[in-house]
Amino acid sequence: MMVFTTPCCIKFDPLIRGLLGLLLACWIGLGGSAQASDKSTVKQAVIQATPQGYTLDADINVVLNSTLENALSKGINLYFLLELELTRPRNWWLDETIAEPVRKQRIYYHLLLRRYVVEIGYTTRTVATLNEALAMLGTAEAWQILERGALKPGQRYDARLRLRLDTSQLPKPLSIGAVSGDKWELVTPWYDWSFDAPAAPVIPPPVPLQPLP
Repeated sequence: MMVFTTPCCIKFDPLIRGLLGLLLACWIGLGGSAQASDKSTVKQAVIQATPQGYTLDADINVVLNSTLENALSKGINLYFLLELELTRPRNWWLDETIAEPVRKQRIYYHLLLRRYVVEIGYTTRTVATLNEALAMLGTAEAWQILERGALKPGQRYDARLRLRLDTSQLPKPLSIGAVSGDKWELVTPWYDWSFDAPAAPVIPPPVPLQPLP
């Protein structure tokens, strides 16, 4: 007697297939969010009008790789440049460049104080942890970028912002090595947005001095 066999075919219940698909989607989503959190990015930026001109507020997620973090722990200074490009779009010609301000920043670990030092412009602050230092490095508050009258109220403008490590400021052996590898590099993607220039607040008239009795 001859016995015939056929391959066994496994059939998944539609409910099981749906659950498997959901689990796979969650796994992919978690992996993508983990990768995104490992990259330095500009999360938001806004330009505001003040009586003195125009300022920028920005929130940047700064993430150091192991090479940069190790260098920082050994007392190596890391210099950063916060770069803004501001243009006015034109229909029949190239966009007009309004301003390209750059703010210099520095972070280092003070080996004697055992604290992180963050220098932003002319302001210097110290904090206890690296997370605090990076949060401070990635925060721009009331950065003066333009003088009063530099923008036309109601006019449409385009802006882009990024933060990058200034590898030219690294010690010479490191800056040479930075050219050939990405371990000594940190740069956020450009953050692009458009806005209508707000009107500058009216400067109140000076209060007249009262004569002395």
